[in-house]
Amino acid sequence: MHRWSQLFIPTLREAPADAEVASHKLLLRAGYIRQLGAGIYSHLFLGTRAINKIVAIVREEMDTIGQEMHLPALNPMEVWAESGRWASMGDTMFRLKDRKGAELCLAMTHEEIMTSIARSELRSYKQLPQIWYQIQTKFRDEPRPKSGLLRVRQFLMKDAYSFDIDEAGLDASYAKHEAVYRRIFTRCGLEFLVVEADSGAMGGTGSQEFMVSTDAGEDLIASSSSGYAANVEKATSKLAPVADLAPTGDGLPELVHTPNQKTIDEVGAFLGVERVYQMKTMAYMVEHADSDEKQIKTVGKTRAVVVFLRGDHQLNETKLAAIAGGELRPMQAEEIVATFNAPAGFLGPIGLTAAPHPKKPGTLVILDKALEGRTNLIAGANKEEYHLRNVTPMRDFKPTLVADVRSVNEGELDPIGGQPLRIAKAVEIGHIFKLGYKYSKSMGASVLNRDGKEMTPIMGSYGIGIERILTAAIEQSAAKFAAQSANDPKASDAYALPPSIAPFQVVVTITNVREPALLAAGEEIALALDQAGIDVLLDDRDERAGVKFKDAELIGVPFRIAVGKKLAEGKVELLDRLANRTTDIPVGEAVQQMQTALSLN
Repeated sequence: MHRWSQLFIPTLREAPADAEVASHKLLLRAGYIRQLGAGIYSHLFLGTRAINKIVAIVREEMDTIGQEMHLPALNPMEVWAESGRWASMGDTMFRLKDRKGAELCLAMTHEEIMTSIARSELRSYKQLPQIWYQIQTKFRDEPRPKSGLLRVRQFLMKDAYSFDIDEAGLDASYAKHEAVYRRIFTRCGLEFLVVEADSGAMGGTGSQEFMVSTDAGEDLIASSSSGYAANVEKATSKLAPVADLAPTGDGLPELVHTPNQKTIDEVGAFLGVERVYQMKTMAYMVEHADSDEKQIKTVGKTRAVVVFLRGDHQLNETKLAAIAGGELRPMQAEEIVATFNAPAGFLGPIGLTAAPHPKKPGTLVILDKALEGRTNLIAGANKEEYHLRNVTPMRDFKPTLVADVRSVNEGELDPIGGQPLRIAKAVEIGHIFKLGYKYSKSMGASVLNRDGKEMTPIMGSYGIGIERILTAAIEQSAAKFAAQSANDPKASDAYALPPSIAPFQVVVTITNVREPALLAAGEEIALALDQAGIDVLLDDRDERAGVKFKDAELIGVPFRIAVGKKLAEGKVELLDRLANRTTDIPVGEAVQQMQTALSLN
C-alpha cells in the first residue's frame, strides 16, 4: 500500500504555456513526466508505474508467441550500411564516432541487428519459424519534437521480428501479431482502429497500423461504416461516374489559345469548364538511394517523374514515392524545360516521351486511375500560352503505367461497401509490416530447406509505441470528459485512465486526517484493498478535502473512495470516474464493490 504523504507526486495547478495537446498538459500537471530537453522527457514515479503496467501487458501477450531479447542501442555503422539504411535514414538517425574514429549510431529500430543474429545462428528450416522481440529505448532525431510524448527523440518501443521459410509462414506470423496486438490494446482499455498503411522506410509488401482517433494525432485516417479503414497515405475510394465533354471539331486534340492562363482554375474560368474535365500535370524528380544498385543500373540516380491527375484531385506523394522508388522533389525550371520542352503553366502529356516500363530508362509517366477511360479532357499543350481540348488518354498518349496516386476526399465512397468516407486525425500506437526479403537478402541471411538448398528467410517487423499507449489513453479519455461536460470550463482538466494501466486503480481519500475515526477507517479500507490485490493509493495528507479530490482527478485514478462524514452512518462514497457515477456503500463492502467495479472495466 502506498501513502500519498510519502510519495513524490509534483502536481501543477497550471500547464506550461508550450503544452498544446491534452495528454502533454495532463502528464505534466499530474507529475507523470518532466522535460529535460526538446523531445526528451523523464518519467517520474506515476509515469513509471503506468509505463511498467503497459510493459507488463505487452510482455505477457508477446510471450505467447515470441521470445524476448535485449539488443544494444549503440550500433556500428557497418551493419546499417549492409541494408542501405545508413545512407537512406539521413538526418533522422543520431550518429556519433568513438575515440578511434569508428562511426556508430543510436538505433531507431533493430531490423539489421536481428537479421545479423539470424544470419549467424540460423542454419536450417527446422529452426523456423522464429519470433524475437524486445522492449527497449529507441532514438530518432525528430526535426520538430512536439505534443509531449507523441513526437520525441527518445522513446520506449516494443519491436518484434519474425523469420519464416516462405510467404505462408510469414502470413501466419503476421496473423499472430495482429491477434496479439488486438489483445494488448484491448487490455490497455483503448478504442482503436486497424488500418491499411504505407510501409515507408521499413520497406516490405504490406502493413497495418493500429490507430486511436484523437485530434492530437498527426496521421489522417479514412474510415466508413462498412468497416473500411486506411491511412490516407494508402486509402482508396470509389468515384461517382463523370459524363465527359462532347468533342469539338474532328474530336482530335485541338490547340486553344489561353494567354496568361496557367492554373487549373484560371484555365477553367477562361474556357468555361469545371476542374473535373481538366488534366493536372505534376512534375517531380526522384532521387534513388545509392544502395539501390538494381534501380541505378536501369534508370540512374535521378529520374524525371510526371503525373497526370484529374483537375479537382490532389496528389498523394506517399503513393507516388512508393511507385517511383525514391525521394521526391519538385522539378526545377530548367528540368521542366528539359523534360517538356515547355515552360511551367502549360504542361501536358502530348509530345512527352514516357519510359516503356517503370524499370527502364526515361521519364516515368503515371496516369492516375481516376483518368482511366476518360475522353475529351483539357490539358496543357506543352506550348506557351496554349492548351489542348479533346485529349484522350491511351489514344493520344501512353503513360508508363496507370496507378492510384491521388488522395481520397471525405464523402467519397469506400471501396468495400460503398459507404461515405470520414477523414479524421489519429495517433499510431502500433504498426506491423510484412518486410519480405529486404533485410535478409541484402545482409546475406540463409538457411537450408528440406532439399538441402540455401533459402533466404522471409521477415516481418512489428512495433508498439509504449508511451503512445499512455498518451492515447489520456487523449481518448479527456475527449470523452470534454464531450460530457461541454459547458464546463474545467472539462479540459478531466480524464481517467483504464484501471489496467493507471498508476493506481483506486485512491482512498481521508477527507480529514485530524479526525481519528476517519483516519482509522481509511487505513483499514486501504489495507483491505491492498490485501485483496487491488492497487491502492491512500491519500493521508493533511490537506483540505477539495485539494485531495482535485489531485485524485488530476492523476487520472479511475476510482475514488472518500472517507468522510457519512462514516457516522457506516458508509463511504465510491466514485467511478469511468462511468461518472457516485454511490454510497457500506464500509464493510468496499473490497467487494471495488472487485465488482474492476471486473466491469
